[in-house]
Amino acid sequence: MAGSVDTTPITNREDAQIERANASTAQPVVFVHGLWLLPSSWEPWAELFEQSGFVALTPGWPDDPETVEEAAAHPELFAGKTVGQVADHFEAIAHRLERKPVVIGHSFGGLITEILAGRGVSAASVAIAPAPFRGVLPLPVSALRSASPALANPANVHRAIPLTYDQFRYAFANAVTDDEARSLYENYAVAAPAKPLFQAASANLNPWTEVKVDTKNPDRGPMLLVYGELDHTVPKAIVKASYDKQKKNPGVTELVEMEGRGHALTIDGRWQEVARTALEFVARFV
Repeated sequence: MAGSVDTTPITNREDAQIERANASTAQPVVFVHGLWLLPSSWEPWAELFEQSGFVALTPGWPDDPETVEEAAAHPELFAGKTVGQVADHFEAIAHRLERKPVVIGHSFGGLITEILAGRGVSAASVAIAPAPFRGVLPLPVSALRSASPALANPANVHRAIPLTYDQFRYAFANAVTDDEARSLYENYAVAAPAKPLFQAASANLNPWTEVKVDTKNPDRGPMLLVYGELDHTVPKAIVKASYDKQKKNPGVTELVEMEGRGHALTIDGRWQEVARTALEFVARFV
């Protein structure tokens, strides 16, 4: 896959990760974060996968700050990012790798994972609580409430929107204790671009939307979709509808429920259960 032309800016940190992956004989795995989180949220996952023989990359969305502290000081850096821009950025990184990567994403990162798989750039993929794409019709009330901090005001479309603790508690951390929820909020939560939420909300009305997935591409590769039983932001109905479209692909498509888990299932105290589920799936194919 080496030799493709980059179309989106790649940071020095990302470039170093690409060089390290290409210098390794290990299978690369690219982690894609979603809204209100940073690449650093994947650090425990990256360590676990590297211990299991992979080489991990944790790219950011374009202009992502390095730390939660920097994000708090400059929330405007998140504003205006689109689904297509982010997908193109990660595709450019994938094309710089000398072997097709595994791609693992959460929430809007899960949607990006499905887009990349549909473009044929992943060896295998795991979409965890993936945001819906065009053609996915269920829209549960809890998902609308979770997105309401951004969608409630049309003027937010080009803004970066933070979550209050109460909003984070409902959207991400409803399945953990209040003490853990506060810790997750303080250590992980950052502002996020509202634009992707508006794009997803209008995807089924816009034939030209960037929020679309080629579920039929025979080069999509094996795919696992994962959802949390108690997830408010991306409930089972959304992930099941995505699975119903993906399972028509000739590649392996599987669906797993994580019992008693909410949207914070990749960062909460039981993250290893989800990570090992993803790892076991990927290890069957690469």
